[in-house]
Amino acid sequence: MKRFLTRILPLYGILPILCSVLFNIVVYFGNRLITSGWPHYDLSLPFLDGKIPFQTWAITIYVGSYAFWAIGFLLIARDEKEVCYGAFSGELIGKALCLLFFLLLPTVMADRPSGFELTNVFDRLTQLVYDMDSPDNLFPSIHCMESWIVVRGVFRCQKLHHPTAWRVFSVSMALAVFASTLLVKQHVFLDVLGGVAVAEAGLRLSRELRADRIFPALERRLFSKRREP
Repeated sequence: MKRFLTRILPLYGILPILCSVLFNIVVYFGNRLITSGWPHYDLSLPFLDGKIPFQTWAITIYVGSYAFWAIGFLLIARDEKEVCYGAFSGELIGKALCLLFFLLLPTVMADRPSGFELTNVFDRLTQLVYDMDSPDNLFPSIHCMESWIVVRGVFRCQKLHHPTAWRVFSVSMALAVFASTLLVKQHVFLDVLGGVAVAEAGLRLSRELRADRIFPALERRLFSKRREP
């Protein structure tokens, strides 16, 4: 069983994934405990965001992005340690930058649609997402940041079967996710740009600071005592 599981995900890929999931919870929900009563700002551009139609069918892409990330991050975690640690350390730094923006520049979707008719499954799913997710934590878009990290990580992967197909798939899905965030009015255009920017900044800072070393250090700290006789 252990051999089977390690074929799916090497042991060195488990800790980065766990850190990513846990930090996402802290960033996305923890800051709301601080900023809930603060002024929030609308960064929409009327000449651009006001022209984008509201399309509830795009909620399938918006929700489906979680499956895209799961596949992408699994591919990255299965690859060489250098690729895995580099992508996930960049992702953590990018998410930390998102948290900084959430605290320094709280944003809100002032004109998110409401009261629209629930005539099909897309409408109902969109309303469900609206009910579960308050229209804040917008700039930068974590949806867009995560999608771009997957793209950059997949392009660095060295163990992919049919790498060109995976790269085309990841870019196509990321662009579709970008569009979906705008079409379902969960984000505005500047949020998309911000998401890509913090992803690139996180990866750059990870390389400059050699932040990928955090995972081997954590592994030694967490598991070294268990290995001692």
